[in-house]
Order: sequence, then structure tokens, then C-alpha cells
Amino acid sequence: MSIPRIFLITTLTVALAMAMVATIVPQAEAARAFFVFGDSLVDSGNNNYLATTARADSPPYGIDYPTHRPTGRFSNGFNFPDIISQSMGLEPTLPYLSPELNGQRLLNGANFASAGIGILNDTGIQFVNILRMFRQFQLFEEYQQRVSAIIGTDRTQQLVNNALVLITLGGNDFVNNYFLTPFAPRRRQFSLPDYCRFLVSEYRKLLMRLYDLGGRRILVTGTGPLGCVPAELAMSGSTNGECAPEPQRAAQIFNPQLFQMLQNLNRELGSDVFITANAFAMNTDLINSPQRFGFVTSKVACCGQGLYNGLGLCTVVSNLCPNRNVYVFWDAFHPTERANRVLVQQLMTGTTEYMNPMNLSTIMALDAKL
Repeated sequence: MSIPRIFLITTLTVALAMAMVATIVPQAEAARAFFVFGDSLVDSGNNNYLATTARADSPPYGIDYPTHRPTGRFSNGFNFPDIISQSMGLEPTLPYLSPELNGQRLLNGANFASAGIGILNDTGIQFVNILRMFRQFQLFEEYQQRVSAIIGTDRTQQLVNNALVLITLGGNDFVNNYFLTPFAPRRRQFSLPDYCRFLVSEYRKLLMRLYDLGGRRILVTGTGPLGCVPAELAMSGSTNGECAPEPQRAAQIFNPQLFQMLQNLNRELGSDVFITANAFAMNTDLINSPQRFGFVTSKVACCGQGLYNGLGLCTVVSNLCPNRNVYVFWDAFHPTERANRVLVQQLMTGTTEYMNPMNLSTIMALDAKL
């Protein structure tokens, strides 16, 4: 019996449609998405698409990236989120503002981070047009709507709930707000301990908003030793490499309060939603014992000018070290790619001194059983 031609065409059309859906949906279920929020430590290029001075889209940024060209990352090569993706076997996430983030790539997640921003909306006002946290969350909502149009609302919720989320905030609230000038408004408004308490209370609101938007595995990094970055060494006029005392004190007050707040949130939620990364301890190890990790210096930035190469911006006219692998700091504030690799290794396998309540390898093993 011959089969009508119209039946063959209809059957073929349905089969093709099912095949097209199958190329998208199973990957959404099988692969873990990765979402990134925060500041320049984790910005992978969103600021390239904004009219702001907080950008890293000119040489020598990106000198060690595979293309050897600047990408908007505040690094000589790959940055912190890139290396987390590589270590966890995840697809790299693109900046949300990138025109390349579409179709199948959306299912890998997205990076919403923007250099210059902080916990507070008034942090980084000198950079003008940056993606403050409320805007990053708005874009995350928009992202979910775009993905829902591809795989449906239920699968989108599942993708977001199962994702790893990284958020890195706080440093700019000190260096680009409270300590920006001796007469900064927040400095006149708050004593340093009161300011730290205020920041933690505001951060709690942001984290709960992220939870409401679907985040269920949220990695929260504390601030590093703020007084030890080359910029602070230079501005404080340190003669022997001693860390600037006030920014250092700020980090030492802020971080324990942040970690306690995260533990309290987990108890309230009845689940280990928030994973604490003690960036202060991790970076302090590198700064105090650079040779142990194969670095030559943790005081002088690879790219910059002035004392400790800590003054001004990293540009084509800056001093530039020939071997980035032996420097902890790339520019006045940001680690080199290799330093970031050491830090991510602690995220993956570190003890509870660095990761609480568990490291990323443990999280992956636990979540694989769910």
C-alpha cells in the first residue's frame, strides 16, 4: 500500500521539529548553568558595551588570553569565573550584554557582572553608567524570560535552580566609596564598624533577592585583604610593603560579619544555599608567602606605574612585566590569571578554613546524586 505524500511530508516535519527541540532541551537538563554577578573581579566584558570609564578593553589587558587581545576582563588572560568554569567542566559563560549570547549559548548561563559596582547604589558613581546590582537582577529576570521562550517556564526554573551562582561584591564599597576621599559622604555618615554592619544588612537583601529569583547554590566570596593590593600600598606610601591599615581593618571587620550572616541565612532556609569563600584567607596566603606558590612578588603589580606599579591605570604606556606567571597582581587591584588559578584551586578542594560549609568539588559530588 502506498503512503500518501502529504503524510510523509507531515511526518518528516514533525520529526525535524522534535529533533530541533531535542538538541536544546536535553542539554538544558544535562549541563549545569553558571551565573555570575558582581564587580570587576568577575566582569567578563559587560562594561565593553557601556559608556563608562570602568573598562578593560584596551592593551595590555588580555595579553595572555588565547586571542592575545583585550576582552573586557580585568586580567592578563582568563579571570576568576572563566577558571571556575574550566575547573568544573562547565561551558564558559558570556557577558549578558554580548550580542553573541543567544540561542543554545543562553542555556550555559550568563555573566551579569559590571566593573565598578558595589553592594550600595552610590558605590562607583564616578564611573557613571555601570550595571548596579538592581540592574543586574533585572537583566537576570530578562534572561529567564528569553530562556523560557526556548525551553518553557518549567525547564527554565529547573535550569536556574540547578545552576551554580557566583556573586562577588564589597571591595568597591570600601575603595571606591568609603575610602575614596577623606570627606566621602559615607565616611561622614558612618564609623567604619557601623558602615560594615550597614553593608552586611544591605548585602543580605541582595542575596535574598537572588534566592527569590531562583538561585539555590550561591557561592559568595568575601573581600580580599584590601589594604594589601598595590594601589593601597602606593596610596598609603608604604615603604616596606606593609598593608595599608584602614582598608585592612575594614576587611577584617566586614568578612566575619558577612560569613555569620550567610550561616544564619542557611539556617533560616534549612539548606546550604549559600557557600562562603574566604577570599581574605586565600589571598593572604598568596601575599604573605608568594614563593610557596611559585610567585616572585605579591607587592608590585605587573602593569602600572609609580610606587609598586600601583598608581593610575594599566595602559600601553605603563610598566609591563615580561612574565605574568611570577606576579600575584596583574594591575593595581586585580590578580593575574595564574593567581586566580591558585585561588580557584582552593575553591575546588580547600578545607573549611577557606570554604564553608563545603568546597566546590563536594558540591558537585552532592548535586550529582540529586
